[in-house]
Amino acid sequence: MEKIVVALWGVDNARLIAELPAALRAAGASGIRINIRDEAVTPGAALIQKWQDPQQEAVVQYWLPSANAIFRGEADRAIAAHCSRFAAWLVAESTIIANSAHPPTKGERTWGWSQASFINFRDDLDRMEAIKVWHSHHTRVAIDTQSNFEYVQNLVVRSLTDDAPDYDAFVEECFPVEALTDPHAFFDAVGDQAKFEANLNAMMDSCGRFIQFGRIDIIPTSQYDFG
Repeated sequence: MEKIVVALWGVDNARLIAELPAALRAAGASGIRINIRDEAVTPGAALIQKWQDPQQEAVVQYWLPSANAIFRGEADRAIAAHCSRFAAWLVAESTIIANSAHPPTKGERTWGWSQASFINFRDDLDRMEAIKVWHSHHTRVAIDTQSNFEYVQNLVVRSLTDDAPDYDAFVEECFPVEALTDPHAFFDAVGDQAKFEANLNAMMDSCGRFIQFGRIDIIPTSQYDFG
């Protein structure tokens, strides 16, 4: 099985949620997840970091027995029918924190909200060096300094569409609803200014060790799982 991450532009959120999962299942997909930018996450606009213009409006994640183009055609056509443009990547998934605190219900919006992050590694780092910093240092920092109750890392293996932006990874983290607008809630430090400052500084320092700021797209989303 191989995992595919797809960024979509020009979508109708309601139609995407109502129709695409069945179309992807008919194409042989499983483990389908859709992340959308909707009114529920509008209050988190300050968290957006933008590289692409226009920026992606939704993310679809799913698994196929093979992501090879000759076996992916039906899934690609299903996605194309629900957007004006899409870009896809083959990724290697690593679940750092599974969502056991607020397990998703099939077809319903997951509690809280999901931060969908498309990132690039620093230009001055060798890819393997950047991965080492990410996996061996930053992962622990992200666990210890945030209120995330789900944390999934997806290392980009290769692009699957010709016009796909050149990302190195896709990261998804779920947070309590309060973290959408309250930085203290985001950094797991409600009522504790010293802890907030320590967690914020540790996180920013760690991100700076391997992420190429200015070439990332970070968007708050609502998460829907369809299995």
